[in-house]
Amino acid sequence: MNEVFGQAAQKWWSLSARLLGWRPNDFWQATPAELIASLRDPTETDDAAGPSRERIAQMMERDSNG
Repeated sequence: MNEVFGQAAQKWWSLSARLLGWRPNDFWQATPAELIASLRDPTETDDAAGPSRERIAQMMERDSNG
């Protein structure tokens, strides 16, 4: 696992566990959009979208072991 990805995942997992009460499986089964929606302030009006499928595929290819 890419060290940068691992560090980021650990921070997001910690945040989701503390704020949402998520267990590891909840975190790993969630999509990036679901995580963002779960953590977003409901009064926030920013409609910024999560990463596209293409962007996710690029990140997965870049960060794959091998």
